[in-house]
Amino acid sequence: EAEVSKIAESVGTPFYLYSKKSIVYNYRNIDRAFAQIPHLICYALKANSNLNICKILAEEGCGADVVSGGELYKAVYLGINPQKIVFDGVGKTEDEIIYAVKEGLLLFNVESYQEIEIINKIAKRFKKIVAVGLRINPDVDLDVHPYDATGIGISKFGISFEDAIDVYKKTKKLGNIKIVGLHAHIGSQITKLEPFIETTSKLISLAEVIKEIKYIDIGGGLGIPYGDEKVPTYSDLARLIIPPLKKLNVTVIIEPGRTIVGSSGILVSKVLYFKKMKEKNFVVVDAGMNDFVRPGLYGAFHQIIPLTERQGEEITADIVGPICELSDFLGKNIKMAKPEVGSFIAVKDTGAYGFSMSSNYNARPRAPEIIVDKKDFFVARERETYKDLIKTERIIKEI
Repeated sequence: EAEVSKIAESVGTPFYLYSKKSIVYNYRNIDRAFAQIPHLICYALKANSNLNICKILAEEGCGADVVSGGELYKAVYLGINPQKIVFDGVGKTEDEIIYAVKEGLLLFNVESYQEIEIINKIAKRFKKIVAVGLRINPDVDLDVHPYDATGIGISKFGISFEDAIDVYKKTKKLGNIKIVGLHAHIGSQITKLEPFIETTSKLISLAEVIKEIKYIDIGGGLGIPYGDEKVPTYSDLARLIIPPLKKLNVTVIIEPGRTIVGSSGILVSKVLYFKKMKEKNFVVVDAGMNDFVRPGLYGAFHQIIPLTERQGEEITADIVGPICELSDFLGKNIKMAKPEVGSFIAVKDTGAYGFSMSSNYNARPRAPEIIVDKKDFFVARERETYKDLIKTERIIKEI
């Protein structure tokens, strides 16, 4: 904690801080969990696409799960083998598909027959045979935030389980597409194994009909503990799904994001003010919802701790930022020793969906990202400046 305070004094606040050791540790745990079966881990860049995090994982042999042309650009820029990249997403544009076809990715996980037709048209133009996986919506029950439940029947994602064989038969008639995989990504921050087991079972039943399947992509979505709760791990999941998967002679693709980087990061912020109101205490800090939107968007809980241990009055307070919104909070009803103005706090487990969901709302420059490796720290992304806020804008003289 003392070292983090020194970093704060050096780079200013707020900032994201990531641990290389933790990132590598989490990746290797997943890799070991699936060691008994051919597998490929494709890190979900949407969780955190910082180039240095992706570089650390690429050096471990990790592939990439991308959902946009920008994420693909980052993966290619880092030199990740295209045959370790899968392209997911419900709304791939023609330009993105062209880019991916040119790069020669392992496969597209497709979400509709219309998308398949467009990929086939583009593949034909480039005289290529393009590999695809069918993203299946298994319509499973999920006890998660409604925004995270991508594997339920009413979501926009995937091809319904009932329509999958029909889509397969129609795709077989196309000249520049080959179906090599089945894919499902059922949600995010899932803390029960049953939905994964049910989904894997449905993918296996389809693979027994579609004989040319080489890849079963189980997606990501396994949760992490944000407090003291116990959650299942990929080792727990692997023990249950590897035996039936072994019978298929396939390569399993896993797309973890949060489970690799979530616990590897903290958001460090400085206390600006302490406000004692009639019914509530507020600790006002310099990190806002533009820096970290998960609490305001999802009602997500994150542990918040002071970086300087203090004795004395314990308070219960909302930790809030400077943004002009009531949804601008990092935590509600947090119990802590009353912090001093100018002291530092840390919001834990913010390595995933922290900076990657940040914005310039209220014209606030985005925070820097710092990586710790052993006793050294490195600026992985510089703090934005006020000039950065206007560098892509132009004053139009004609209006």
